[in-house]
Amino acid sequence: MLRIGPYSLPNPFILAPMAGVSEMPFRVIAFKMGAALCPTELVSSQGLMRTNQRTLKYLRFDAEVERPYSLQIFGGEPEAMARAAVIGKQYGAQMIDINMGCPVKKVTKNGAGSALLCEPDRGATLVRDIHAATGLPVTCKIRSGWDAHTLNYLQVAGKLFEAGCAALAIHPRTRAQGYSGKADWNVIADLKRHFPDKPIIGNGDVKTPADARRMLETTGCDFVMIGRGALGNPWIFRELLGGPPPTPEERSELVLRHFAAHIAFVGEELPAVRSFRKHLAWYAHGLRGAAVFRSEVNQLDSAEAVRDSVHRFFLSAHADPHAPEEEQDVDYRAALG
Repeated sequence: MLRIGPYSLPNPFILAPMAGVSEMPFRVIAFKMGAALCPTELVSSQGLMRTNQRTLKYLRFDAEVERPYSLQIFGGEPEAMARAAVIGKQYGAQMIDINMGCPVKKVTKNGAGSALLCEPDRGATLVRDIHAATGLPVTCKIRSGWDAHTLNYLQVAGKLFEAGCAALAIHPRTRAQGYSGKADWNVIADLKRHFPDKPIIGNGDVKTPADARRMLETTGCDFVMIGRGALGNPWIFRELLGGPPPTPEERSELVLRHFAAHIAFVGEELPAVRSFRKHLAWYAHGLRGAAVFRSEVNQLDSAEAVRDSVHRFFLSAHADPHAPEEEQDVDYRAALG
């Protein structure tokens, strides 16, 4: 049985928490496509403590669809993180995920994200204090180490599990690597060998349903966390559960539905139009005429014009077998934590 803490999950496929992507509208779509769990994008513990309205916006969720609701928070101070987790629980969080993997300097310079890999005891304290303060299951996401000379994922995992971590996700690149090179899935397998009775979530370089299945088979991990492969392609979860790829009509309808939900989430038309451009680039990836479509929508500033362009393009767009793998104008690395 697939479980994290008290929660039974219907399958082993999880949407990765991605900045600017894992907002409520996209999480709801992923859940409806079959994802078993969709944590929020990383949310600042300091922002929650200050009840910053922009930060609190990230806590919005659909209680009918998002079950369990997993809130990912980041920060380096145990007391602040515990207080932030309590606020998250008050807003409906049923699971707290600690980001210990983000390599971005503005996060690590404050002792958060990947910086916690350098202080496993402090990471363990975060887990204990958050669980004690909230009573909720606490999960963590880590990397294999700070750099190639400090591959301490086994030590970090041991400390976190001893502290009561309910499940551990690992991105098998170091902080120094960022998103370059290849994710070393041997790290995932090694982690599962050392902690056979603990829920291990593999992450990294899962771009297709075949990749997800291969990760499960070759590493023995319990769950697969999908980030890059879900950008513009939430149907990946449906396909992993035996469903078909989208028809042009389905693709068009879902993009328009996502766009409408995004406008409602942002609350203002022009900012929503501009922030949705990255999603349009990802949805168009691999389709004939994608470059022309991206160029067109990047110039549009009204929702009505975007809807017209989306309707025309996606209803007639078909896969381009010659599209390069990384043709996106938008850099996915900015989204991944």
